[in-house]
Amino acid sequence: MTDPSDDPTRPGLLSIGEAAQALGVSLDTLRRWEKAGRISFERDGSRRVIEAAEVASLLRERTATGGRTSARNRMEGIVLSVTRDKVMAQVELACGPFRIVSLMSREAADELGLEPGVKAAAVVKSTNVVVETVR
Repeated sequence: MTDPSDDPTRPGLLSIGEAAQALGVSLDTLRRWEKAGRISFERDGSRRVIEAAEVASLLRERTATGGRTSARNRMEGIVLSVTRDKVMAQVELACGPFRIVSLMSREAADELGLEPGVKAAAVVKSTNVVVETVR
């Protein structure tokens, strides 16, 4: 069976797996959201599919900050660890399938109350991106 998102007669559809990956959540989370009425999937045979526009709407909802910033890469997650010395702190976050590590002043980490288990968002803005080949 082919992936419904590849079906030219049904453009704009994503499989549940593609939607989960785009949103940075698990399949189980999407199933819970569906049960709670937060999202709705269509059935294509035995597979669940969703409109790409609905996924885009969820992404906008999840990344809305309430404030204004020029940064476009905002990922919500959970603090995994905080390593502090006298001046600096290294903060590791799990944001969906991504591991984000940030270096900041110890004072900033203390003011934010960053500790393992705290919900936080990584906001990434960079003028330099290194790209490498994948084998």
